[in-house]
Amino acid sequence: MGANADLARDLELILAQIQSASLPIYETLKQSLGEYTQNTNATGDMQLKADVQADEILQASFKNLKIIQQICSEEQEKAIQLHEKGTYSIAYDPLDGSSLMGANLSVGSIFGIYQGEFLPQNLVASAYILYGMVVGIGFASLLKEGVDYFVHNGKEFELQKTFKLSSKGKLNATGGTQKNWSKSHKEKMESLFNAGYRLRYSGGMVPDLHHILVKGGGIFSYPSTSDAPQGKLRMLFEVFPFAFIFERAGGEAICVNENTPSQNKRRRLLELTPKHLHDTTPCFFGSTEEIEFVSKS
Repeated sequence: MGANADLARDLELILAQIQSASLPIYETLKQSLGEYTQNTNATGDMQLKADVQADEILQASFKNLKIIQQICSEEQEKAIQLHEKGTYSIAYDPLDGSSLMGANLSVGSIFGIYQGEFLPQNLVASAYILYGMVVGIGFASLLKEGVDYFVHNGKEFELQKTFKLSSKGKLNATGGTQKNWSKSHKEKMESLFNAGYRLRYSGGMVPDLHHILVKGGGIFSYPSTSDAPQGKLRMLFEVFPFAFIFERAGGEAICVNENTPSQNKRRRLLELTPKHLHDTTPCFFGSTEEIEFVSKS
């Protein structure tokens, strides 16, 4: 059996575990009122009960696969070793956007699947779960172009569509408190709106990036701000998985850091090297024309 066949078999097993875990998480969300615990996670964010429960469900699910060597959750300070002879490392955000639950908005889960250590060059696949009116799962791998989107039909997950981005879109989802934006970022966002782009920003990374994929183009940004110079979103759990997804969909994913010399302002996100499991970075995901626009000085 060739390397690609081995990888295809392994990724099918991992995707099946993500699919099976998504259903009890969805049931947990339907019974949750967005209650906070008395605890904070590894980066100081207050944890919701649903955050902890989703993390426990995913940990239990991944323990069943001997091909997984280690996992790392946004809710945990350190990686958790599972199977010494395993091949894959999975970094995940068990419940992205959980603070939106009280408003009855969509939330999600994000997964980066690494062959070896938690480094972006080791990514072989990424996935996200969207918990909305239905449970949907986006999945991308090195084995094919595009992002496969599966929807649970009440009995099983079926492939609904394969997302591919056009070179240009009309959606602009931009995060961070506006008074803390740089002058350059503010001007670029205003230019996009003046050109007819529509604001689509829920405060949840999964639903907002999924919306861009569904519509076939646009841009999502969480820039460097005065109160968060290195951005807010975490490389391993959020940024790298979606960078991989957007590149497989035909788009681009970059870091534009206003605090570095002009020749180093733009960097491909998947070329960054985290020094710590919970490192953050400014990030831009989108169609090629929008990424080219925000890259300009």
